[in-house]
Amino acid sequence: MTTATAPSTPGRALADFARRPVFLLAAGTAAVLLATAGRYGYFGDELYFLAAGKHLAWGYADQPPVLPFLAWLANSIAPGSLVVFRIPAILATAAGVVFTALIAREMGGERKAQTRAAAAYAICGQFVGSGHYLATSTVDPLLWTIVLWLLVRWIRTRDDNLLLWLGVATAVGLNVKFLIGGFWAVTAVTALVFGPRDLLRRPKLWAGAAIAAVSCVPTLLWQASNGWPQLGMGDAVSREVEEAGGRAMFVPTLLAGAGWVIGALGVLYGLTVLVGSSRLRAYRFLGWTALGVFALFLIGNGRFYYAAGTFGLLWAAAAVHLQDRRRPALWWRWVPTWPMFVLSALYSLPYALPVWPEQWLVEHPTAPRPAYAMEEYGWPDLAASVAKQYRALPPEQRTRTTLVTGGYWQAGALDRYGPDQGLPEAYSASRGFWYFGRPDDKADTVLFVGREPAKLAAHFRSARVVGEVDNRLGVPNASRHMPIWQLDGRIGSWAEIWPRLKDLKA
Repeated sequence: MTTATAPSTPGRALADFARRPVFLLAAGTAAVLLATAGRYGYFGDELYFLAAGKHLAWGYADQPPVLPFLAWLANSIAPGSLVVFRIPAILATAAGVVFTALIAREMGGERKAQTRAAAAYAICGQFVGSGHYLATSTVDPLLWTIVLWLLVRWIRTRDDNLLLWLGVATAVGLNVKFLIGGFWAVTAVTALVFGPRDLLRRPKLWAGAAIAAVSCVPTLLWQASNGWPQLGMGDAVSREVEEAGGRAMFVPTLLAGAGWVIGALGVLYGLTVLVGSSRLRAYRFLGWTALGVFALFLIGNGRFYYAAGTFGLLWAAAAVHLQDRRRPALWWRWVPTWPMFVLSALYSLPYALPVWPEQWLVEHPTAPRPAYAMEEYGWPDLAASVAKQYRALPPEQRTRTTLVTGGYWQAGALDRYGPDQGLPEAYSASRGFWYFGRPDDKADTVLFVGREPAKLAAHFRSARVVGEVDNRLGVPNASRHMPIWQLDGRIGSWAEIWPRLKDLKA
């Protein structure tokens, strides 16, 4: 094995890649995710991506085009298969394990440090939890991790061709979610202040930036032609975050998402040594970048997991710094041991993975619900409940009835399960669903699924509750106990009504 020199020395030799343990960790993560991929129903955002895949475009109100395209592709290959639908998420999570180890290696990490960093990623509740469904929160952190690996590798090698690949990786990231643009804005400042300043003078960095910018042109044109709805998404998300506890919850939930004990302590320790350790001086600007990213999303009232793409870097820095300490602090002598990794996994993963049997959830209605159970149960029940009210209408009125929902998750559920129940197409003014079309003008009756149809009811002569969503398992997902309204006597055309209903809230 080649022995690594001081981790802050550019151009140093690398330790052997810990291929076997790292790939075993990645494969183990993928195997667990694959084994559980079909156990629970669609996450609400997955239903939205399925619907968006029927309206392929270069942009959407709430995101760029990659996730709806992946949903369309997976559902085209195997219609209705949850396992195939979630394969991109599984691969992204497993790849994140490998690239985290590669970051540690580039920083001077030997085999044990590489394996520790990879293990932190493999047992992270946020990554494994989102890794069992297709979402931007699954794919985006991988792309950040790849970008950070390329940056760290460039610091060691000064191979400017890596800067072009940075542009390509950033281009993909920008077409998944625009958040990585914030990462680069912060990085430009930290590189200028802390170095390496010559990074900003490299022509190939700006060539890579041009690649990333050009890749955004189609989605920016879509945004421009549709009134820049993405600009309103920040306010919508901020309001939703505020309702869930606001800025005071950002740091606690960020650390909880990283994983108690190993994950959280690794993030804090990695951040500390990146910013303050002379051993990692070459990467100091990335420590400040991570802090800047945290501050950016905290001040902007963003979701905590927007910053999760920095975790791999921080775990790698922590692992490398620990390997080079001859006499680590007493409390750090037992934290990075394998029993603690196992205990951390046993603590967090049952709440992140779909491992609880349905019957257990039925028999323990007051027990704390894992996050996936709260958001994935009940969608077929929602469609069945709406179908019951739809079939109760007189046949002639049924032909003039349309379905509208208050939230885009419910519209996605009806889009997926409604046809099996003989239901017509569903519509919603919520988020990107508003752009998928409006009801036909012959529809003068609406079955509305939602808490309060005030905005829509203002355009009808009468509104009354005719039913309720029946969730057979009693799991408190987003649609449990949701009323079903019947609105009659439409006033005005849908062409006039629909623009007044548009709402970027969930």
